[in-house]
Amino acid sequence: MSESTVQMELVGVRRENPGDAFVVDLRETDSPRRMLTIFIGVGEWQAIRFALEGRATPRPLTHDLMQSVIESLGATLDTVVITDLRDEVYYAELRLSSDDSTITVESRTSDALAMAARVDADVMVATSVLEAAGYRDNDDEQPESVIAEFREFIDTVTPDDFEES
Repeated sequence: MSESTVQMELVGVRRENPGDAFVVDLRETDSPRRMLTIFIGVGEWQAIRFALEGRATPRPLTHDLMQSVIESLGATLDTVVITDLRDEVYYAELRLSSDDSTITVESRTSDALAMAARVDADVMVATSVLEAAGYRDNDDEQPESVIAEFREFIDTVTPDDFEES
């Protein structure tokens, strides 16, 4: 029996200070919209960023090559599943479909996400992984009272309020 999974969206990639580490951010598509941040290498960071921006390269990158190989074999990448987290290392699988069969291929998580970004494949995360490493991003869910208070401030503020006395 396989473990339950949660659908995620690939929000983006970024550099995180200190040390200029590269990360990819995933967000749960349904409530409670937990986040998952995964450290990745610079090559995968660039590959995901290019795919999300729709940027073409003069020569195919490794993930473009993989996409071509998969398509040449008559298969499609349907889903990427982050299956496990052990010793601070994430594990992933590519789920390919071909005719009436499904093929599962083990992958580094960063490579799997770079592939998913290229072909708009679903990204799933094992529930146990999200429970262990997921977190709530409070920036998305400001309480209505805070929003109402800010709107009232904007409606009543004048340039004179910022003059020094």
